[in-house]
Amino acid sequence: MNTNIKRIDPRRPFVITAAGLKRITLGAEHVEGASNDHALHAGAHGHAAAKTLRTTQTPQRTLLVVAHSDRGGLDDHARQALAAAALIADAGTQVALLVLGELKDDAAALGADKVIELPSFDRRTFAPEREVQAVAACVAQLAPAHIFMPDNATGDGDLGRRYAALAGASIATHVVQIDAHNVSTYAQAKKAYATRALPDVVLLAAGAVDTRLPFVGAGEHVELTAFAQTNETPNSVYRDLGIEEIDAAQVALEEADFIVSAGNGVTDVATFEKLASTFGAAIGASRVAVDNGMFTRDKQIGATGKTVEASVYIAFGISGAVQHLQGIKDCRHVIAVNLDGSAPIVKRANLTIIGDTQATIASLIDEINRARSGRPAAAAPVVNQFVEGVAA
Repeated sequence: MNTNIKRIDPRRPFVITAAGLKRITLGAEHVEGASNDHALHAGAHGHAAAKTLRTTQTPQRTLLVVAHSDRGGLDDHARQALAAAALIADAGTQVALLVLGELKDDAAALGADKVIELPSFDRRTFAPEREVQAVAACVAQLAPAHIFMPDNATGDGDLGRRYAALAGASIATHVVQIDAHNVSTYAQAKKAYATRALPDVVLLAAGAVDTRLPFVGAGEHVELTAFAQTNETPNSVYRDLGIEEIDAAQVALEEADFIVSAGNGVTDVATFEKLASTFGAAIGASRVAVDNGMFTRDKQIGATGKTVEASVYIAFGISGAVQHLQGIKDCRHVIAVNLDGSAPIVKRANLTIIGDTQATIASLIDEINRARSGRPAAAAPVVNQFVEGVAA
């Protein structure tokens, strides 16, 4: 019998919310002899054991991570690329992060020792020549041993391939395994791995690295001295035609960035669809709502439906069966609207609204229209209360 299995301590610090829900503070440890008041205080303020600095030595070499930001933050795929570099870096290696766009995230907590921020870039703008020039300027300044980037379809993967072609650098794409010396990708229809020595440019597949680090980086912000922060590249062969807006209902759920999803708690489908149209969000549904004929099968989200990776996912009247939670595991921000404060979806949600689903939908439609028209806010909100959730 294995006695080394790590078990969850049920006495970890926690806080009781206004709705009577226990919220355990992730990362905090139970201290023998500590009072419940101390535990509540620790839970309320989110105190946890401080992480140590990964290294204090003078850096002898550099690992560079390059990624686009999205509305001031790094998505989970970009964070994985940064975590990969931090995990394989030794004590004499610094991890530098080049961000194409504005960065509001705590780069030190994500593992970066140095941060170069280029806010003149916008992920929605197609400017491959300027981006390659920015990477080349950063490489000239820091002379990194290796470059790490997320291998995605939203700019980073394309940029990594363009830079490798320009610099004549070795490259590995769709990397699913990595250590300090080697990388591996799938081969033979995912029946085997192809392994090679760590190349100059590593494009990491999604889900290859756990972003939870046992340490922090120095997080020092530096300037990119050899690169002009201009918005255009002279004599560019590319012309950005902008983003073509389409009806959110036509976007495949797997590609949607904003999804509103209905469960059995939604009784007025027409009003729910009006909310989706007002938000400009794609529509999803739980298996129960689909089985009841409220939505077509292509809207089903979950283990037996579609897996989504939206930045914002709002679940209306969905209890959160394990199959549904599997389908939203990669969503960045999950908001739950439910009358049941103990529903499984509440444990997954970053924010939970305990209230009537239909009343909340109507209130949201009114608030959106009010904000767009400049009308004053309503005197009394319909929503009963908000409960901050803990991501599972």
